[in-house]
Amino acid sequence: MELAGKTALLTGATGGLGQAIARALADRGATLVLSARNGDALAELAASLPGEHRIIPADLAENGAPERLAEEAGDADCLVANAALPAGGRLERFSQEDLTDALRVNLEAPVKLARGMVPAMRERGLGHLVFISSLQGKVAFANSSVYTATKFGLRGFALALRDELWGSGVGVSVILPGFIRDAGMFAASGAKAPGGLGTSSPEEVGEVVVSAIERDRVEVQVAPLLQRLGAGFAHRHPQLASRVTRRNAARIAERVSEGQKGKL
Repeated sequence: MELAGKTALLTGATGGLGQAIARALADRGATLVLSARNGDALAELAASLPGEHRIIPADLAENGAPERLAEEAGDADCLVANAALPAGGRLERFSQEDLTDALRVNLEAPVKLARGMVPAMRERGLGHLVFISSLQGKVAFANSSVYTATKFGLRGFALALRDELWGSGVGVSVILPGFIRDAGMFAASGAKAPGGLGTSSPEEVGEVVVSAIERDRVEVQVAPLLQRLGAGFAHRHPQLASRVTRRNAARIAERVSEGQKGKL
């Protein structure tokens, strides 16, 4: 689907990844409906982009928020479901409220947004849905069970929905970023990514999102080769991968969780 002249709803627009995705979409000529919790930050982002764009402040953890956002976005041609909460740490440390919020924002909201937007896309015979998952949609680490569950779930939902919409003119893509510098969990927590595996930039994610829409790509991993190879191995051999990475990965996940306290 060509992006020029199309309208795209982007959630989580004011975060580091969200801003990079917004710029990539706007540079291709898309008109954006930008959504996040902070209205002032949304207005600042919209003003910095080429073209005219709308903003819709929304907290996707609130009851009914995804449904309202889908309705207010109107007949958007594209959804980029990027909003996510950190959701790291041991399961027993989550309050019931924090657990509910993480599941709502990271998994339930993208599903509900898709449910709200797919009928009009089907009717037009044109549209595209992009879900920002993670390499943790293929690999499980200790001390990140909730986050990992949402990313596994989002990846599975996207792949199944793509087959469900096959032949309708509506495409579905899922993006799996690995370790990202200058944005995401490491930037937010101050923790360091594991050495020797490399990192990717937010701009690389933005370009992949655009490519996924324009070329109807199914699943794209945004990560250096070693990360992609490691994720593929862990996906096929989870027990062996756990033996190799359990201790180190758990320590890193714990440091990320500690650095993100209060940001859920």
